Amino acid sequence: MIIRPDRRTLFESSRPGAPGYQLPHADSPKPLTEQALPSQLLRQNKAALPEVSEIEVVRHFTNLSRRNFGVDLGTYPLGSCTMKYNPKVNEDAAELRGFTHLHPTQSDEDAAGTLELYGQLLECLCELTGMDGGTLQPMAGAHGEFVGMKIFRAAFRHRGEEQRTRLLVPDSSHGTNPASAHLAGFEVVTIPSGEDGLLNPSLLDPYLDEKLAGIMLTNPSTLGLFEPQIQEVADKIHGAGGLLYYDGANFNAVMGRARPGDMGFDVVHLNVHKTLSTPHGGGGPGAGPVLVGKELLPYLPLPFIQRTESGWVRDWDRPLSIGKVAQWYGNTGVLIRAYTYVLCMGGEGLKRATDLAVLNANYLLHRLKESYNAPYPAPCKHEFVLNLKGLKDCCGVNATDIAKGLIEYGIHPPTVYFPLIVPECLMLEPTETETKESLDHLVQVMEELRELADRDPQALHELPQSSEVRRVDEVRAARHPVLSHQMRHKRPDKD
Repeated sequence: MIIRPDRRTLFESSRPGAPGYQLPHADSPKPLTEQALPSQLLRQNKAALPEVSEIEVVRHFTNLSRRNFGVDLGTYPLGSCTMKYNPKVNEDAAELRGFTHLHPTQSDEDAAGTLELYGQLLECLCELTGMDGGTLQPMAGAHGEFVGMKIFRAAFRHRGEEQRTRLLVPDSSHGTNPASAHLAGFEVVTIPSGEDGLLNPSLLDPYLDEKLAGIMLTNPSTLGLFEPQIQEVADKIHGAGGLLYYDGANFNAVMGRARPGDMGFDVVHLNVHKTLSTPHGGGGPGAGPVLVGKELLPYLPLPFIQRTESGWVRDWDRPLSIGKVAQWYGNTGVLIRAYTYVLCMGGEGLKRATDLAVLNANYLLHRLKESYNAPYPAPCKHEFVLNLKGLKDCCGVNATDIAKGLIEYGIHPPTVYFPLIVPECLMLEPTETETKESLDHLVQVMEELRELADRDPQALHELPQSSEVRRVDEVRAARHPVLSHQMRHKRPDKD
């Protein structure tokens, strides 16, 4: 017998008189809401809340959790997102009462332990990146980019060089780079990649003038390639008075092996929820600490966390600061997880993670390049891209079809159609936590999908068949979204 989970919503399961809770009897002659709220704000009718028993609530949300896919359930090769396994000890640390019960307005003396964690994490991040100081406030990578760009603006303003408004962004960068630069008031100039996927330093020459603000680089790039001429790029930009910004979304490829500060970068952000291990996806949670070189320290956001003889404190007296950039001091839970991960791994462990991430990606690339077109077959770093344009031309099978086919086999799809410079792009990042066996299984599935594309492309168009949700009309979903659930039957006793 097959037991199928109840797919009704709580509203559809609701029945009058069956709530799973009881409120204590109130001694007040009037409900508290009537005493506390003005009459114009009170409901005229009861809220249409579901009435279900406690066990129904438990079963409902347990069934929902089983319909969600995560890295704990299977392979998750989502390129550029570094969906690595997250050690559960991180969760234990983040849930310690000393952290969770601390109020953000408490004094430095009361928050001494958390401030010490912040300070030591900053020191670790500076050691990893080769920078001199930083802030933990930014709530995500893109937020870190924006903060970095504001630091650029503040530095140029203090120098009296406000004419420096032109920012160079390679076409292999993350999509948020040009957006962050534009929001910060810069004019964005796109620098094209060469046929080898790399940045040609000579293409920077026309922009090396008094208008140059600098360049935003992801190294390795979204193509999974390390820019070997980064030192020449840094020399050109600095020689023209500009600054270098390092997008750390791909830091999992170089952590412990190469430092942005040694490459010549002035500002760095790190997606610690990726590289330093916090469960994320679907928009959060995240944290994007920003690290800077010595000359840019005065412009960091307030408050500045610094060590004193009596311990770590919050310093608000920094007149050149760009100000506060996040509520309180950022996403503390993610920062605690990152600190725990760094302490558990240690320096050698972080290097080992980088080595395995690169090894896994190159193994996967080597195994797949015979079945799929790998436009940049040279050794990659932590991720690589496949070009499925030839498959689309010959069989009518596109990147979406292969991605949906992977769902049928219980594998999360890779990133699709990004970066935009690769037609019908699949971008795969296995991370260091996948085993050889799981990678071999991924290869086997992708080879089967490639054979199916030749033999029966229509079957691929109809996948997945056995997942919770089958193929959806993505155009219709984007143009005519339904953002609220419509109950099939309204209960007569509720509005």
